[in-house]
Amino acid sequence: MQSYKDFLRSKQIITRPSGFEPYPIKDGPFDWQSAIDRWAIRKGKAALFEDCGLGKTLQQLEWSRQVSLHAGLPVLIVAPLAVAKQTQREGVKFGYSVTVCRSQADIQPGINITNYEMLEHFDAEKFGGVVLDESSILKSYSGKIKQQIIDMFRDTPYKLACTATPAPNDFMELGNHAEFLGIMTRSEMLSTFFVHDGGSTQSWRLKGHAQGDFWKWIASWAVVLSDPADLGYDGSAYKLPPLNVIEHIVKTGHKFDSDGQERLFAPTVQTLNDRRAARHESLEQRVKECAEIANSTDKQCLVWCDLNEESKALAKAIKGAVEVTGSDTDEHKADAMMGFTDGSIRCLVSKPKIAGWGMNWQNCDTGIFCGLSDSFEAYYQAVRRCWRFGQHNPVDVHIVVSDAEGAVKANIERKQANAQHMTSEMVKYTKAILQADVRGTIRQQDNYFPRQEMVLPPWLERTA
Repeated sequence: MQSYKDFLRSKQIITRPSGFEPYPIKDGPFDWQSAIDRWAIRKGKAALFEDCGLGKTLQQLEWSRQVSLHAGLPVLIVAPLAVAKQTQREGVKFGYSVTVCRSQADIQPGINITNYEMLEHFDAEKFGGVVLDESSILKSYSGKIKQQIIDMFRDTPYKLACTATPAPNDFMELGNHAEFLGIMTRSEMLSTFFVHDGGSTQSWRLKGHAQGDFWKWIASWAVVLSDPADLGYDGSAYKLPPLNVIEHIVKTGHKFDSDGQERLFAPTVQTLNDRRAARHESLEQRVKECAEIANSTDKQCLVWCDLNEESKALAKAIKGAVEVTGSDTDEHKADAMMGFTDGSIRCLVSKPKIAGWGMNWQNCDTGIFCGLSDSFEAYYQAVRRCWRFGQHNPVDVHIVVSDAEGAVKANIERKQANAQHMTSEMVKYTKAILQADVRGTIRQQDNYFPRQEMVLPPWLERTA
């Protein structure tokens, strides 16, 4: 018969560790990186939600080495295109051997890495552990790739997911991470902690009384870190240089209303179709402005665009530019991105959805946006390729828009402030629990050692 204590324990919504006691850790540059590795190894299935440049690559390499030693099986890291070769380089720097693979036939003992595009060529049963680098690919809760990953590695004993800190109100992304790790399905998470609002299937609100339990549950399987100081470590080496966002507004020429009357000012677009039309109309002027900025310096620069016509025109107008498009071969994409990494390519022209994830480009301090899409996340990720921990120079981000597109810079700054606030809220809810868990802190207490035998007074003995 189940005791009442066991019954209460069964109701606790805390993820119990399924890992192992770590072997001696190969020390990294910072003590908090090693501490988080020990925590993740003991957990067995965990997520590292750490900001760009905090060393997730080094942490996942050490986690993979430990799991491979313990399980006696190879470990597979899955990463965006070109990040595989970058990780291999990082591995050499810190003494890890990493094999870049295109299929199961390439797998070697120890640490292996491939791209998400190659997953279908691997057998998940052959691996003791799996790491998802840039695991925000799980964001799309109805996506084919997301479901393929969850199903493929459902029975893998050890799992690690690594990405920048998600927005705390992006509950679907958190739920998909929990489902990948085998902690709780997304539907179970929603029914446990959330209430459904309205008729939309996507409108879920965190129950007021469940808020503390929800973040306690998150902290039982995920580290949320925007700065080492969040966990009580020295964060002095992780201060970002200034970010200068510079808006360039190009004139789109004279505008005429429906009656053929000339307008004094260009009308500000309202709908998505209006914005697309305005972007096409101003393409030539925006490309010219971007090219002038890029050609005014010999420094490396990243040029981001959203339309195929922009990409082609920019590559033609900018000296030393190499274009990376969706239709290019994987080899060309990887070679171009690594060429930009080693400095052999001065200017890279691409879309954020192609080259805006996972790459470390602290060697560049100039980014140019030839217009912006409606995705703040795409903008954020593209900026963070350069503006990340390890960047020593101020970063200039030029945003080139037409006068018909409205106050783009102000809108970005508003979204940036909202994102920073939400991340700080997420850290606030989880850091107290994680400080104790990661750092192994315990409540201090004084030990009592009695030195005299206690003697009861006579009056107390009479009443006993």
